[in-house]
Amino acid sequence: QEQLVESGGGTVQTGESLRLSCSSSGHTFTHYTMAWYRQAPGKEREFVAAIRFDGVATTYADSVKGRFTVSRDDAKNTVYLQMNSLKPEDTAAYFCASEAFGNPWSYLSNGAGTTIDYWGTGTLVTVSS
Repeated sequence: QEQLVESGGGTVQTGESLRLSCSSSGHTFTHYTMAWYRQAPGKEREFVAAIRFDGVATTYADSVKGRFTVSRDDAKNTVYLQMNSLKPEDTAAYFCASEAFGNPWSYLSNGAGTTIDYWGTGTLVTVSS
């Protein structure tokens, strides 16, 4: 059974860093484009970052470009989101997601993630000012 489990969330102050991890099991990891989405209280879910199944291409929302970095370790079936220079507006539940052979550029215009195959349960990130 396919499963995505996020970890690494927490509470930090403005300007600090966090690294989120998402461990995948139950499917062939290298066949899946991996993505991160987030949802703040009272707001719709939005795309954050993605890395293509072959690890060659990455995409980022404009709001995190230059501050966040997505990476994957295929040997560990894990995707990471390194978040630097965190801001209060980054406060949200962060969700790991996967899509078989997904196109990471398509996520830039599909904030709801309607093509995603699997979702994690989320990890909470709180950035205090």
